[in-house]
Amino acid sequence: MEAVTVIILGGGRGTRLFPLTLERSKPAVNFMGKFRLIDIPISNCINSDLKRIFVLTQFLSASLHRHIMQSFTFDTFTDGFVDILAAEQTVQKADWFQGTADAVRATLPHTTYYPARQMLILGGDQLYRMDYRRLIGFHRDARADITVAVHPVPREEASRMGLLQVDEEGRVTAFEEKPKDPAVIDRFRAPRHLLPAETAARGEDRYLGSMGIYVFEPEIMKALLNEERQTDFGTHLIPSAILNQRVMAFPFGGYWRDIGTISAFFEANLELAQRDPAFPIYDPRWPIYTRTRSLPPSRILESEIRDCIVAEGSDITGASINDSIIGLRSRVRKGSVLTDVILMGADFYEGERLVSESSLSRTSEPAVGIGRDCNIERAIIDKNARIGDRVVIRRQTNAQDAQHDSFWIRDGITIVPKGAAIPDDTVL
Repeated sequence: MEAVTVIILGGGRGTRLFPLTLERSKPAVNFMGKFRLIDIPISNCINSDLKRIFVLTQFLSASLHRHIMQSFTFDTFTDGFVDILAAEQTVQKADWFQGTADAVRATLPHTTYYPARQMLILGGDQLYRMDYRRLIGFHRDARADITVAVHPVPREEASRMGLLQVDEEGRVTAFEEKPKDPAVIDRFRAPRHLLPAETAARGEDRYLGSMGIYVFEPEIMKALLNEERQTDFGTHLIPSAILNQRVMAFPFGGYWRDIGTISAFFEANLELAQRDPAFPIYDPRWPIYTRTRSLPPSRILESEIRDCIVAEGSDITGASINDSIIGLRSRVRKGSVLTDVILMGADFYEGERLVSESSLSRTSEPAVGIGRDCNIERAIIDKNARIGDRVVIRRQTNAQDAQHDSFWIRDGITIVPKGAAIPDDTVL
């Protein structure tokens, strides 16, 4: 595995996750109370003995850079590294990355500095545990030029993904990026032998969706990237490669979820707080790594907490919290009721930062966290948000997407952006 170079694509705008991506890139969004989305692929790499990792960044990358630098530093007795490659101007090119394939093309002088037997391309907005050693072993045994990791998905998800068609050998014979035509989707129905046994036994149809995870032979990738018009893996590069290269499909039957939309992100978080979640939050053989923080244990007084995850450093007094995720340094005050809420917490405790003119101007605003006697349902409260006393946020299940001064509604979920303030007695 030391001969494999990993490239993680972390530079997208993340428009489907707005407004969580208003001030940060998609891989930097907080997840599960204390992690960032980028922690998932990097942890999978470390657990798979892959430690030559490049992260390509572009939009709103400061938060992501800071997190990676504070979280993933290997010791001097390890040859591995996690290196950040931001979009840069060169003598030959002054443009930003135009797509996933273009980002890899632009950074080839850096990522190919070390000789590599294979190159592994990963995304940064998925929840899964995968041993990449099995994927790379499959690629080598199949003598593939390119291997695409695929996951069987139901029909309702098929139109959101790149779909593949394979022959009996597992070689990819057709690829269609996010098809909308039902007749086209029908052509990509997965063969039974590639489905999990229980799914095949029930006679359910599934479609092979691309996970956005690719293994390339380095010379093949360089040759394909010589074509400047090939700017995206799913839209351009993989479909054209099928014609002349040996492209294989690696079936992955474990838990996998694309969490690149607000609804998927919201549901995936809350599912983790349920009994026996499909994705265990802790596996001693396959942990998720993140930044180490010297925070005190959470303190919970006179409260009722049911089916929740509570991260360290939180202070909850006289509250009722159900089916929720409570992030780092969260403060929930007396009389408040939270149901189906992702409270991302805070980067600091109230009064912890030095006094400045900007902080003095905020003295009339509520304190960081949730005030007294609030009732909040089906909401995402981003980091450092200030929710005043007696604030009511109702379920907006059937509401249209909307943007307001201090909150958004996306996919029927109310979102209070990072650092926003909701005054006392507000009803949303």
